[in-house]
Amino acid sequence: NILYVQACFSFLLLLFPGGDAGTVGAIFTCPLEVIKTRLQSSRLALRTVYYPQVHLGTISGAGMVRPTSVTPGLFQVLKSILEKEGPKSLFRGLGPNLVGVAPSRAVYFACYSKAKEQFNGIFVPNSNIVHIFSAGSAAFITNSLMNPIWMVKTRMQLEQKVRGSKQMNTLQCARYVYQTEGIRGFYRGLTASYAGISETIICFAIYESLKKYLKEAPLASSANGTEKNPTSFFGLMAAAALSKGCASCIAYPHEVIRTRLREEGTKYKSFVQTARLVFREEGYLAFYRGLFAQLIRQIPNTAIVLSTYELIVYLLEDRTQ
Repeated sequence: NILYVQACFSFLLLLFPGGDAGTVGAIFTCPLEVIKTRLQSSRLALRTVYYPQVHLGTISGAGMVRPTSVTPGLFQVLKSILEKEGPKSLFRGLGPNLVGVAPSRAVYFACYSKAKEQFNGIFVPNSNIVHIFSAGSAAFITNSLMNPIWMVKTRMQLEQKVRGSKQMNTLQCARYVYQTEGIRGFYRGLTASYAGISETIICFAIYESLKKYLKEAPLASSANGTEKNPTSFFGLMAAAALSKGCASCIAYPHEVIRTRLREEGTKYKSFVQTARLVFREEGYLAFYRGLFAQLIRQIPNTAIVLSTYELIVYLLEDRTQ
C-alpha cells in the first residue's frame, strides 16, 4: 500500500533524524552554507583591483589605470570569517537547520509521493508532466511551512560579530525578528522560494528521466527485473547528482535574491525589484555569487538523500508485498 509506505518513510525521518542523510549533511556542510550566504549578501566587501589600460589615442601613449571591483572567492571569505569572527561562526544557523531539515524532507517526500499518486490518475502515469506537477506541489507546500525556520537560519548566518562578542542564538534571533518586523518578517524571501520551485521541478524531471533510463538498462535490474542490486543505487546517486547540478546552475539566481530579501533593513523589497536592482548595480554575475560553494554542498547531499529515499521506499514496498 503506497499510503503505508509514505507514512512509514515520513515517520522514520521524523523519529530518527540522526539516520537521515540530510541531517548529517547539514552538519558537515554548514560552513559551506555560511560562506555561500555571505557571498550572496549585499554586505560582502568587494575588493578593488586596478588594471592597466593603454589609450592609443594619447600623445604620450601612457597607460591609464582602470579600477574594477572583484568579488572575493570562497577561500577568501573563509579566511576572513576565521580571522575576524572565529571558527564558531562557520556553524551559524546550524540550530534551525537541524530543527528544520528532517521535517522539511519528511513533508516534501510525503507530499511528492501523494501528489504523484494523484497526478498519475489525471495524466499519463509517470510521465514528465506528472513529475513536474508533483515536485512543484511538494515544494510549494514545504516552502510555505518551513520559510520561518529558513528565514531565521539566514539571518543568523548573515550576522557578523567580531571574535569573542556574544552572538544571538536561534530563539533570540526569532524573538528579534518578531519584535522588529512582526509575523510578516518570518516570510521574507518567500516569493523567491516560490521562484526556486523551478529548481526542484528541473531536478526531479531530470532525475525521474534518468531513473527510468537506469531501470531499463541491463545492469540496473536482476534476471526477474524486480530486484535491485548495489549498482542500481550507485546509478541513482549519480542520477541525483547530475540532476541537482544542472538544476542548481539554471535556477541559482533565485537564491541570491532570496538572501537579499532576508537581509535586515535593506533596500530590497520585492522579488522583481531586487532582481532589477542587483542587475543594475552589480551586473548579471552577481546572481551567481556562491554557486561553487552551493554545488559542493548540495550535489553530494542530494545524491545521498535521494538514493537513501529510494532504498527505504524499496525496502518498505518489498515488506508490504
